[in-house]
Parts: sequence; C-alpha cells; structure tokens
Amino acid sequence: MSDKYAVIMAGGVGSRFWPVSRQSFPKQFHDMLGVGQSLLQTTFDRLKKQVPTENILILTNTDYIDLVQQQLPEILAENIVAEPAMRNTAPCILLAALKVQKKNPEARMIVAPSDSFIENDNQFQKDLTTAFQFCEDHPEALMTMGVEPDSPNTGFGYIEFQESEGSVKKVKQFREKPDLATAKKYVAEGNFLWNSGTFIWSVDAVISAFAKAETELYQLFQNGMQFYNEAGEQQFLEENYAKAKDISIDYAVMERSPDVYVLPVDFGWNDVGTWGSLYSRLDKTKDQNAIVNAQVTSRDASRNMIRTAKGKKVIVQGLKDYIIVDEEDVLMIIPIEADQEIKEIRKDAMDTYGDAIG
Repeated sequence: MSDKYAVIMAGGVGSRFWPVSRQSFPKQFHDMLGVGQSLLQTTFDRLKKQVPTENILILTNTDYIDLVQQQLPEILAENIVAEPAMRNTAPCILLAALKVQKKNPEARMIVAPSDSFIENDNQFQKDLTTAFQFCEDHPEALMTMGVEPDSPNTGFGYIEFQESEGSVKKVKQFREKPDLATAKKYVAEGNFLWNSGTFIWSVDAVISAFAKAETELYQLFQNGMQFYNEAGEQQFLEENYAKAKDISIDYAVMERSPDVYVLPVDFGWNDVGTWGSLYSRLDKTKDQNAIVNAQVTSRDASRNMIRTAKGKKVIVQGLKDYIIVDEEDVLMIIPIEADQEIKEIRKDAMDTYGDAIG
C-alpha cells in the first residue's frame, strides 16, 4: 500500500472568472485553457502520476458532487468529501488529514488547489518527489512549494525564506499581497517566493500542528473520528461542519509552526486567478492576442484575451488590451486592466439582470 496521498481542493466559486465561472458551475470544472480538459481534470492527471487513484481525495462543496463524479468517474465515491458549509482552507484540510490518518497513519500527503496551471509537468513531478522525500526524512516538517517570481506581482502572497545550502529552505515569514514597491523590493532581495497554496506533509505533522495551534478546531473534527470513512460521516459533517472556524491554513498553522519549510520551484505556475493572469500564461498570436476556443479574424487588434464557445467565429477590429468573453447568455467586453473589478462588474450585472447570470 502506498503511503502517498493527495487532496485536491475544489470547492471554490471562482467569481473572478465570471461570466464563465458561476455559482452553479465554477471555473475548476471548465476547460479554461482550451486543452480539452477542465482544470480539475488536469490537476487530477498530474497528481495520479505519483499518487494511486484510490488515495486521491476531492474536497468540494455539496452542490458540486455531481460535477466531480461526471468529470472524475474513476474517483471512489467515498473519496469525494462534501463540505456542507462554505469555510476557508483550514477546516477542510484538517478533515482530510484525519480521514487519511484513519486509513493510513504513515501517510504523507500533498494538498493542492484544483485550479492551478502548471506548464512544465516533468519539473513538477521532480519537485513533488523531492518534497515527499523531505517529509519522509523529516516527519515533523510542514512544507509548501514556493514559486520563484519572474515579476514583482502584487496578486500573490509571498514567502520569505532563510538562505541556506540545499534545495529545501526554512521559512522565515509569510507575507501578505504587497503593493508594487514592496513587491519590487521582495524580488530584488532574492529570498522571496510566490505562495502557491500547495502543501506537503505527513498526516501526523499537520494534525499535531492543528492540535497545538487551533485546539477548538482540532477537537471539533477529532470528535468525528469514529465516523470518518464510514456511513455516518456525512451526518456528522452536516451537524458539525458549520461550527468550524472560518480560517485559512496559512493563518491557522503555517504562520504559527516552528517547522515550516519551502521548496523553491520553477515549473511555470500560475494560479489562474483572473482573466489577466490567464492571458499572461496562454500562447499568443502574432498580434499578441490570447485565444481560447474561438476562431478569430483580427484587424488592428492586439493584446486581447478572447474566449468563446468552441469554434465560434469572432471578428475584432480596433481593440487593444481588452477581455472579450462570450459565455452562453452573457457577452462581456471590458479593458484588461478592469479584470480586478470583475466581482463588482458581476454584481452590477446581477442587479440588472437577476441571479440567473451569477
């Protein structure tokens, strides 16, 4: 039996990718990159190269169970964990760790978001092997993957590490998303990494960290050990999950543990968090347009992000630096610099047209 496990977090709404990503059908279930697979499916295929399918858990919202089953029919039903209430990352990760620990106390696990884009899969697999081995050699370690920055990006949190020999570094401090001047300073200093939100650890290490740092949260979920991986699990969660503290894994554990390490990585990562970030990672035409699914005729139009239904014919003239998204009942055309305002744009549209487009 393999000691390697994976937990894929697939419960978010992804509202910054409206109008493609909606409450009923979030971005992780869409083919955002035009590659023939959803983001969830590409994440699953990436992880199953090292983790047996039966050891992969999907954490999602109750509303999305059917979508997970449709897109990943090979996943065991018992490995789809439905969160009855929207909470942050700490509660669902603790729940997953306890479920895995009950199955295999020797387990090491990777926790990964379902919606990241990774360009160089071969390098990712090498780095994951390094991370798993480090956690086997250092069973108390809590590890994260930190992405070597290629720009002073203000959209990511940063990880400051202590300079040392060896590929794995001791984390000095987690930093919030900075302003541009601070981001430039971080990149210039050379010992700052983007926080990818990907974690590797032994189940014992992370559960022990929760027990020390978040006693009430730990006790809440520890009370359900007899039900995990059994018929009574969902009822326990229905009755107790909403009581969980709404807190991220960074705040709950990673910023408070003395045993946190980071592996600097460079495998072409992007969190696919906004239309602008998607544009930056996609291949471009000679006019620097990034196109997903559409067939585009471009006249004096450049640096645009264009996404439509597959095969739709689009003629664009005179537009530069725009986002053009045609999704079912919504056509959105906005300056690419406005992608940080998508949540407000979505709210305005829903106020006008109703919740059906949300």
